[in-house]
Amino acid sequence: MNKHTTFRVGGNAACFVTPGDETQLTQVFHILREQDESYYVLGNGSNLLVSDQGYDGCVVQIDRNMGTVAIRDNLLTASAGALLSQIANAAYKNGLTGLEFASGIPGSVGGAIRMNAGAYGGEMKQIVESVRVLTQDGQIIELSCDEMEFGYRTSIIKKMPYVVLSANLRLIRGDMSEIKARMDELKEQRITKQPLEYPSAGSTFKRPEGYFAGKLIEDAGLRGYAIGGAQVSEKHCGFVINKGNATAGDIYQLITHIREE
Repeated sequence: MNKHTTFRVGGNAACFVTPGDETQLTQVFHILREQDESYYVLGNGSNLLVSDQGYDGCVVQIDRNMGTVAIRDNLLTASAGALLSQIANAAYKNGLTGLEFASGIPGSVGGAIRMNAGAYGGEMKQIVESVRVLTQDGQIIELSCDEMEFGYRTSIIKKMPYVVLSANLRLIRGDMSEIKARMDELKEQRITKQPLEYPSAGSTFKRPEGYFAGKLIEDAGLRGYAIGGAQVSEKHCGFVINKGNATAGDIYQLITHIREE
């Protein structure tokens, strides 16, 4: 699994499947449930820490095989495997604004919907019109934005055994030069303020209400603190990074130590 996570750690999965389309995906889940096999749905692996012992079940990755993007008027429809950078760029090329915040998030649409991904004042719930999901009994249903129960880094997908298939995003017409300028501005902020040169899972902790996790970690004297190959980034204390030889155990121990401190 170290090949499939941005932390670049994790042992072997017992089985790894990448369906080519929704039909194959439905068939895979039918077989897994029929055989009562445990499974985990993986997107881009950019918000995931996998044990060094791996996963004794089937990892089902919804990746770019299921990454189509279509635009009609102000509505962008993206399959779950499409990358946020991909759909943000498609929106820009069609003169649509509303997705600039997502242009630098290294995740997929499915993962972004599941956790209501956000950055720089924007989040998915602001633009989602509806989401198509696969239910546990193999039915495909469409949920409205309200039915998605979006909250801070959460949605109904975290509570129900649904798998995101695609999302309809409602955007608005904008000036292409202004859209590009905003995307470039956010890209520059990421490059200058985040340790993008190291494997990580982005901001490691949720933001405490009314405060910032990175500031609390810095105030606790943990800037640069390391356990094995895992380290609190000296560039941005909200990031736990893999300095090159970290294990999942190193990262987990460091996260636990930060919480305690």
